[in-house]
Amino acid sequence: MSENEKFRIDIQQLLEREGIVSAEDVEWAAGEHAKQPKKPMIDLLLEAGKCDEKKLASLLCALYGYRLVSLRMLVIHEDLLGLIPKKVAEEYHCVPVSLLDKTLTVAFANPTNLKAIDEVQIVSGKRIRAAVAEYSLIREAIEKSYSASGAVTSGNAKLPEAVNTGPETDELIDLARQAEQDAGGARPEQASDLMHLASQAPVVKLVNMVLIEGVRRRASDIFIEPWETHVRVRLRVDGILEEIVRPQKSYASAIVSRIKIMSQLNIAEHRVPQDGRFKVRTQGREVDMRVSVLPSSFGEKVCLRILDTGSQAHDISKLGFSESEQQIIRDSAKKPHGMILVTGPTGSGKTTTLYSVLKYLDSPQVNITTVEDPVEYQIPGINQVNVREAIGLTFPAALRSILRQDPDVVLIGEIRDAETLDIAVKAALTGHLVLSTLHTNDSVSSITRMVNLGLEPFLIASTVLMISAQRLVRKLCPRCRYAYDLEPELYPLLHLDPSQKIRVWKAKGCVQCRQMGYQGRSVITEILQMSPEIIELIMQGASADVIKIKAREQGMRTLRESAVQKALAGETSVDEIFRVTTEDQAPKRASGVAP
Repeated sequence: MSENEKFRIDIQQLLEREGIVSAEDVEWAAGEHAKQPKKPMIDLLLEAGKCDEKKLASLLCALYGYRLVSLRMLVIHEDLLGLIPKKVAEEYHCVPVSLLDKTLTVAFANPTNLKAIDEVQIVSGKRIRAAVAEYSLIREAIEKSYSASGAVTSGNAKLPEAVNTGPETDELIDLARQAEQDAGGARPEQASDLMHLASQAPVVKLVNMVLIEGVRRRASDIFIEPWETHVRVRLRVDGILEEIVRPQKSYASAIVSRIKIMSQLNIAEHRVPQDGRFKVRTQGREVDMRVSVLPSSFGEKVCLRILDTGSQAHDISKLGFSESEQQIIRDSAKKPHGMILVTGPTGSGKTTTLYSVLKYLDSPQVNITTVEDPVEYQIPGINQVNVREAIGLTFPAALRSILRQDPDVVLIGEIRDAETLDIAVKAALTGHLVLSTLHTNDSVSSITRMVNLGLEPFLIASTVLMISAQRLVRKLCPRCRYAYDLEPELYPLLHLDPSQKIRVWKAKGCVQCRQMGYQGRSVITEILQMSPEIIELIMQGASADVIKIKAREQGMRTLRESAVQKALAGETSVDEIFRVTTEDQAPKRASGVAP
């Protein structure tokens, strides 16, 4: 007989002898435990209401020396609730009680469940001191304490503190149903009706909890999309969309109107797109929300970009660049004049990289000005101009005025047209360091893009310092990742030597990463440096493929090669390589210059 089986029999006998459970209940629990072997027998008895909670708590204190906590008189501080998500508290029947230094006291209905203590310790990041409380009182405390109440404001008004924990999907669904009942299935058309409906408590609470959940999961965007029969609410977490709640369609107007009110937009206007922003305070910090409302076939779609300064590193060394890549960026940024370009699709971290360069350059001796559409993050010490095309403050108009302000460094949010590119190049030629972005697939394609916008090749060769194409790959969860042998058929796709045995990594999912297997993102990059040979090819009008071949001969690593290096180091998975990058087509040897 194993030690676990002997312990289980001893517990059964003890519970029966002390009058905590009956013999029939012990037999029932043994049968249930055979069906659910991973669940402790005490938990099964508690959940089924088949044992005396008070006697069980007293017995556990007497046997193991646990402290008995009275939850009836205890008010649990919201900071503690943020350490243990509601879902974990419900699964393991526990609530946080107090925090002293790095030791968190947690009341468990069954503190003999060592797995529960381990999981709570991982989730909270604290040393756990287990205590005992009655099961029913713990359930009551969970329902009472985790009823999150957020507060959101617009503009610069004072921001009330939101609950320091995020809601779970079930809770959001309950709120959606409650708000649906309050709305009565009506479809308000007048602005006054929308204002009334959007200010009702369930609507306000649901919207606030969605915002707080987005911040808690470190989402980059929140999407609220109306469909024929329902509203779909999704978060983009680490570049992947996750649906969190699906309210009924008749609830759509109230949600959109609530967000419009917070963003100080026109709630009576449903025909044209609107843009705005507001702030929310949660988890002890302010978070900016950039709002875009777009009319669609089934109503107004809302996209909220979460601009969480507290979660942004804005430090070149913390973005995932290798040491050599960091050195190239720093060397280019230290040049007195020229142009640094970062390319990639929306959401690839271009702005974060450029802001990190600005933070690296920022000092009292350097005059830095940016022109953006819109300004995403406010950076102390840097002059930031927001483009407003409605009043004529376009990129070209703002740039002309900025250059009269004698800047040393200019950041242009995006080069979209020939006029903006022309002014940027002239600024780089006249002693300014210009930083900007382009929407191209790789670094070499940026040269073709600028030529197509009308820029002469000799101007590209004389102004551009470096071009970095980048993407973001998800990082494997460090807790649940494991190594395995790479499949032989993938070697040629990743340009790896088939004669070598290569091990890569994947993750199975755990509580820490919400069963996703990934946690956070890291940058992969393809940096094109303007060496004399590359400049000569550009001057000769060489094709993008020829330039790329020469750059690879000089040591440039492509996006896929950069991703492969991260996979071999255990930072990301092979699946992420294929999801984010395309196969390198060009060979590594030059074949001449295009005519």
